[in-house]
Amino acid sequence: MTAHKSGDPTTLNRLYGRSKGKPLRAHQQELVDTLLPRIAVPEEGPVTAEDLFGRDCPLHFEIGFGGGEHLAGRADMLPDHGFIGAEPFINGVAQALTHIDGDNGAHPPLGNVRLHHGDALEVLKRIPDGALSFIYLLHPDPWPKARHAKRRMMNDGPVAMFAAKLRPGGEFRFGTDHPIYLRHALMTMRRHTDSFEWLVEGPHNWQNRPGGWIETRYERKAREVFGHEVWYFRFRRR
Repeated sequence: MTAHKSGDPTTLNRLYGRSKGKPLRAHQQELVDTLLPRIAVPEEGPVTAEDLFGRDCPLHFEIGFGGGEHLAGRADMLPDHGFIGAEPFINGVAQALTHIDGDNGAHPPLGNVRLHHGDALEVLKRIPDGALSFIYLLHPDPWPKARHAKRRMMNDGPVAMFAAKLRPGGEFRFGTDHPIYLRHALMTMRRHTDSFEWLVEGPHNWQNRPGGWIETRYERKAREVFGHEVWYFRFRRR
């Protein structure tokens, strides 16, 4: 995730955390070298469905897609929609590319996904206001120490940008298994009730994964290996 300059929390300062891990396998490196340039979000100019996919379609944006399970799953579920994913960790980008490429023939390649290897806000600020139907922020880096709270994506500046980029009736989905981040996120969203309506009727809404919400490898590990509770939140743009 990113940190942001004081006074303008939507302005990129620098990336924090890992940008790479283990060496990529040969096939992953091949996909990074060949497939990624073909489906990369352009580095400059407006980011629109027409520019990315050659047609007007509902547009989804996932911030920090990890290994790409959710991004690819949603894209496969909604082939007439366009999906943009941003992720600074090259190993996650490589894993997502394997899903987009068809998982070694397990399914046809996905033609409705575009990726950005880098900071999500660099792309988000170039999307026209009101152009997005969905924004996803699933299990972001928690930065649990108080002095690192400004590094969290769930802060007033980014959330205001989410509101600007979503169409009326569009949806922001947020998931976490970290209690400190959970409290911080809910306090942040309470300051934006003029822009977002929390789609909730009771505890079952945040304790159970909603329909169409693809489980990620990280989420499964958090629950099954570490025994963490996972929380799910849906907010509708007013």
